[in-house]
This record gives sequence, structure tokens and C-alpha cells, in this order.
Amino acid sequence: MRIELVVRAVDTGVRPVRLRRPFRFGAVTLSACPQLFVRVQADVAGKPATGFAAEMMVPKWFDKRAGFSNADNVAQLAASVERAAAAYLRDAPATPFELFDRHYTPLMRDCAGATALTAAYGQAVLDRAVIDALCRALDVSFFDAAAQNLLGLQDSTNIADLHGFDWNAWLPTLLPLRRIATRHTVGLLNALDELPAEISRYGHRFFKIKLGGDPAADAARLATVLSLLDRQAPGYRFTLDGNEQYAALEPLFDALRPVLSTDARRAALLYIEQALARDAPLNTALPWRNAPAPLLMDEADGTLDAFVQGHAMGWHGVSSKACKGLYKAIVNRARCERWNEAARRDGEPPRSFMSAEDLTCQAGLAVQQDLALASLLGLAHCERNGHHYGSGFGSAPPAEAQAFAAAHVDLYDGDPAALRIVHGELQLDSLFATGFAHRADPDWPSMQPLAAATSML
Repeated sequence: MRIELVVRAVDTGVRPVRLRRPFRFGAVTLSACPQLFVRVQADVAGKPATGFAAEMMVPKWFDKRAGFSNADNVAQLAASVERAAAAYLRDAPATPFELFDRHYTPLMRDCAGATALTAAYGQAVLDRAVIDALCRALDVSFFDAAAQNLLGLQDSTNIADLHGFDWNAWLPTLLPLRRIATRHTVGLLNALDELPAEISRYGHRFFKIKLGGDPAADAARLATVLSLLDRQAPGYRFTLDGNEQYAALEPLFDALRPVLSTDARRAALLYIEQALARDAPLNTALPWRNAPAPLLMDEADGTLDAFVQGHAMGWHGVSSKACKGLYKAIVNRARCERWNEAARRDGEPPRSFMSAEDLTCQAGLAVQQDLALASLLGLAHCERNGHHYGSGFGSAPPAEAQAFAAAHVDLYDGDPAALRIVHGELQLDSLFATGFAHRADPDWPSMQPLAAATSML
């Protein structure tokens, strides 16, 4: 069914988020940043509707170049949002995907000196608000809208490798998950003596362990963490995240081998995430056959065709993150399926896969929409302990936090409300309601103007 819409208004606002404990990723330590909120008013098949989305504006992830300050990074993200809003506003009627597809190339091309991830950010957030408006107008959930392809996915020159792909037949085969296991991030600044209590409280079975870029130091710390997990979480699985800190992979592989000396530990390592700088996966063939685990792109996944390029170089995995773009994630999931089917026909093992990553999603819209995307794609575990670094709903008005917690009792508990993790899992039933994964709305009058974002660092 083809459903067209027109975006009539786009409002933006920001709130400060101050972490209760610092988080180090790569060479950067984050203690505060803004959270963006977007409100879209649209006519959907002639019916007015409002949609919302939210996303953190994290400095030094979208753009790690040394010549730019944290404020520069946030200003570039704000500019990306403003450009996308101007492009979408009062454009010709289109399906949600056509709206994205029509403006993707111009917005990526015209984002003056920004990285691909920064250029894509504005659309990534606006598209979710547009989809929310569509779902509310049609009284369907995000999952129903995807299954019926009300999003309008179709052939596009921007995804030429999937020409002829039958979106209408494939999308209904996706089976959204009602529960997702949390993958607990062990950050570089985390006190390891706190980990046993966290495992005992939440029942974690999956872990993500950060690397710092020094092979010997990373291997020594990993050995300590795995020894703890051997005792505290038998049967655990884990991933490693290099956050672009390695110049070459072989020294890392060599350092890891003694730590992964047992069959159980080798089997427990699921994949190694983005140890090389983001440009490397696109132009350098990898020694993937010598790797102790499959290799996964994260920061390198900046454009719609990045995974195609990286896959040809030996990167068999790619992350799903709502901040990188919902359509990109769905397209990459389809690519994995097509590549794995081809591998089976050729008698080869299926190697292509996706993961769900994003520690910085805060309680409310951001974490709920990202979880819904992971659920749709069938990603059984997700990096999800931002509540250890943030503080519930942060600077949201108490009434808003209470409204979200009451509307999603399966997902939140505590005071202040934080993710409710039971036996290492999140329950997602409340995300299947009308709209894009939320039954409560943000309190718009409490927002500050987008221009205030750089003052929130």
C-alpha cells in the first residue's frame, strides 16, 4: 500500500545530559553532551499527525578529527539537522522512504567538510519522527508499518546493489523480538570490582569490552575481565570494541591469542568491532581469515554503500544504530540476507551479520526507538547500559519521566526510572503500540533552542 505524506512543520529542541560517571571511548572521555529532540507535523494521506524522535549529540564519535573541538562537533550535528529539516519541509508528497531517498545525496554532498556520519545525522533523526507521524496517522505500530511496507522501501539508485529486491515480500518475514538481551559495556574507566554486583543484580550474559589501542595493555586488562566473567557469569558471550584505536590488526590478534587460549573463551568471543580507523575498512583488504573472531564495522558505516565496500574487504558485520539511520540499518539487514543466501548456494558458510550497538541512548524516545529497530531486525542482544552512565531521564521534567515510566512499565523501573533488566533481558511489549515505539510524548515547552546545544558540553 502506497501512503504519501507532506511534512508541514519541523521543531527542534535540546536538553543537557550530564553523566553520573564519565565514559571513555577510544581516546575521548565523555561527561556531558546535549540530547536532541525533533517534532514533525505532517499530513499523512490528508490526515494531520505529529511524530517525535530524540538522539544524543555525542562529540568525538561522529567526527574524531583532532582539528575540531567538542563544540565544533555539536555545531556540525546541529547544522546537519537544520539542513535536513529545510529539505523535508513542505516538499512534494512522498512515502517516508522516498522523502529520505530524494534528499540523501544532496544532503550528504552539501554538508560542508563534515564526516559522513555527521552529514547523515539530521536525516537519521528526522526520518524516525516522520515514521512516528505516519504510524500515528494510520493507527499502526512501527512493526506493522514495516511489515506492510508503509515506509515505501523500493528500488533506488542509492542502493543499486539491491536492484530488484522484493521489499514487499521480504519485510513481512522479519519477526520482531519481544525480548532482547542486554550487552553490558565494560568501559575503560569502569571499576572492575563493581562488575560482580552488576552481574548479580541484572543477570547479564553478554558483555562488550572496550579496547584502548595498546595491544599489551588491552590483552592484560581483557585477561582480568575474562577471569572475572569465568567465575561470575559461566556461559557468557562477549564482544570487543576498538573504537578506531588500532593502526593495524595483526598486533591486536597476536596479543589476544594467549588470552583466548581455551576453547570456551574462543567460542565466547562473538566479533571484534571497528578496531581500525573508519576509512580503513573501505580500501584495505583485511587478514580476516587470521582473526580470532569476525570483524564488524561501526564508525566506518557512514554512507549507504559503506557496508558493500567494507564487505568486499573482509568486514562481514555491521552495526545497527538509529543515529546512523534507520533505512541504512534495514538495507544492511537485507544485504546480509542476500549475501548469506548466495554463500549457502555456493556451499560456503554464511558469514554476514549485524549487531546492535549504542551505549549512549538515554531513557525515553531515543532508547525505545533504537530498541524497536533492533527488535525489527531480529538482533537478539544489544549494547544497552547507558543508564549506568546517565541518570534516568536526566533533565526531563519529572512529569515526563513519570509518564514514560507509567506507559512502559515493562521497560523501566526504579526512582529515578531506568531500564528494567531481568535475567539479563529487556521486555519490549509496550513498544508494539501505535506509533514508533512510545506511548508517552516529551514535554515540548521544557526544551531549549537547538542553538543552545554547544553550551551543554
